[in-house]
Amino acid sequence: MLTIEKVDTRNKSQVNRFLDVPFKIYGRHPQWVPPIRIDAKTQLNKEKHPFFEHSDGDFFIAVMDGEDVGRIAALENKVFNRYHDTRQAQFYFFESIDDQEVANALFNRAFEWAHERGLDTIVGPKGLGPLDGYGLLVEGFEHRQMMTMMNYNFPYYPRLVENLGFEKEVDFISCYIRAADFHLPERIHSIAERVQKRGTLRVQRFSSKRELLKWAPRIGKAYNKAFVNNWEYYPLSEREISFVVDNIVTIAVPRLIKIIAHEDEAVGFLFGFPDVSAAIQRSRGRLLPFGIIDLLLEMRRTRWIALNGAGILPEFQGRGGNALLYSEMEKTVHDSHFEHADLTQVAETAKEMRADLINLGGKPYKNHRVYRRKI
Repeated sequence: MLTIEKVDTRNKSQVNRFLDVPFKIYGRHPQWVPPIRIDAKTQLNKEKHPFFEHSDGDFFIAVMDGEDVGRIAALENKVFNRYHDTRQAQFYFFESIDDQEVANALFNRAFEWAHERGLDTIVGPKGLGPLDGYGLLVEGFEHRQMMTMMNYNFPYYPRLVENLGFEKEVDFISCYIRAADFHLPERIHSIAERVQKRGTLRVQRFSSKRELLKWAPRIGKAYNKAFVNNWEYYPLSEREISFVVDNIVTIAVPRLIKIIAHEDEAVGFLFGFPDVSAAIQRSRGRLLPFGIIDLLLEMRRTRWIALNGAGILPEFQGRGGNALLYSEMEKTVHDSHFEHADLTQVAETAKEMRADLINLGGKPYKNHRVYRRKI
């Protein structure tokens, strides 16, 4: 017998059941990285997560013969819908055993949820904020998930979704660069140097988290404006900006965070993170009591860097800003011990940046697809 149960997010036992579903499905699969448990709990906490200050969502578990065999979240981002004049729902946290009946039951419950709110389309996977990662993996299953900034799933997931009538909405491509091969044309560095000499733009570097925290509000403001032309954009609230920046600062290695400044304002940024996937796998997503120590050690051991978050305000892109951004990207990779770089999830709609990354030597090696269906 198959049933769909709604999670009471105030019930600790039910929340833990929802969080445990992917552990049952993936086990110790070498390419899957568990979510950090404390962060995953926050996503279900409607009192703490800023998404729920303006929007709505519910969480569901599929139960077959007494076993939890799947899950899904149905979300309505009301700010996104107002900004884009749409009536779309989002799905996220979709997990299922390889059983079409289970997938159908989960999505039918999400469709009902959306209909109850007068919504006419469902899009996803798309989460509660810009750090959640987008889409189902459709290419690159042989590669390990990059921390928790993107999703991993088995190859049968797209089939389950497409059998329900979902079609492609947008792809997010991740590119790989081998550090030894990452050398920009000299003219890029020359442009970057000239821009800085003119005093139009400069690079703000950090040696401590204390310095980084002083810039946090300005970083948040720039982050909110840099992606205004992107498919996924909606204006973040002040609480959401603070939430995003606090999360970035928490896991940041200050020397890997670069800000492009105009006068005393942030107009661009480059966020680099040492890939600590292996430590998260070993701890099964639990930082306490010993996981945090291993994670800190992995920051020194890892040879991979995730470049997840690179942007510059549109008005500075034609004034040497892009050259400065890419020049700093190369320096960030070469000035450390990294051998491999992942340029994480660039939407195909961001055509200029996609073209730039490929011209810089980036090789597309993972593709995450966001799906859409009329309901």
